[in-house]
Amino acid sequence: MSDDFLLSIIIPVYNEESNITPLLKRLLPIIKKYNHEIIFVDDGSNDNTTSNIKKQIEKDKNIKLVSFLRNFGHQMALSAGYDQAHGDAVISLDADLQDPPEIIPEMINKWENGAKVVYAKRDKREYDDYFKRITAQVFYKFINFLSDTPIPSDVGDFRLLDKSVVQFLNDLPEHSRFLRGLVSWGSYTSDFVYFEREKRFKGQTHYGFFKMVNFALEGITSFSIKPLRIATYLGITSGFLGFLGIIYELLMKSLYPQQFVIGWTGLFTAVMFLGGIQLITIGIIGEYVGKIYKEIQRRPKYLIKEKINL
Repeated sequence: MSDDFLLSIIIPVYNEESNITPLLKRLLPIIKKYNHEIIFVDDGSNDNTTSNIKKQIEKDKNIKLVSFLRNFGHQMALSAGYDQAHGDAVISLDADLQDPPEIIPEMINKWENGAKVVYAKRDKREYDDYFKRITAQVFYKFINFLSDTPIPSDVGDFRLLDKSVVQFLNDLPEHSRFLRGLVSWGSYTSDFVYFEREKRFKGQTHYGFFKMVNFALEGITSFSIKPLRIATYLGITSGFLGFLGIIYELLMKSLYPQQFVIGWTGLFTAVMFLGGIQLITIGIIGEYVGKIYKEIQRRPKYLIKEKINL
């Protein structure tokens, strides 16, 4: 394949004012030999991220901007970038420089050799703290255990997609978008490029513990009904245990009436157990009902405040 293709780089940003210039200083020398466009998607930042991007646009017309009215989340920012991209190959990466742009030529080489999806797989995560590494491992094992669509482990949203894959994603009708799962669900020919995850250049991560939990729930409920089946199994199990408890109580009262004492401990334990099972089941059902609610509303996935060079 010749080098006259168009390369689109999508960079979702949220309060990344300190990372825009350092990122472009590393990125531009690497992609300057390609016909390229760089699309920043500002996900409702409330710092100087947008103004810093506009300063860079004045220097380079290949840099483009989509700005949201408010924060819609990382997955929606990526979706907006895919909607606006015109490239034959489309690469998405974060602005914090934990995704090294230096491996982009290797990703392009894999694409030129026939891969429709090229994942950047984290070979080492030495700069992530212990909690982050453990939760990441648990996340991928748990989601692959529950999901009907296997998702490669230790890959984020740093990947290259062929334009056919991007069009496939853009044509999908759902509003709840877990893009890592959607890309895997398409089952396109894929390959991997390995890299060592770097330390965040500046600023703090936007993915705290509760955001990671919500992200995991979004991924699990988007690609599997196994949690609903688990809720059913929990109900059957608790009912069976309750039935055994009744048999036990009747036998004890019949065989040892003098020793049989009705206590509050067993009653309390049974109520807490059954109550916990019920709350878990209701919560699981609620996650799926919430998804249905969002889908039937048919609201726009995001609202654009302004576009520059697009």
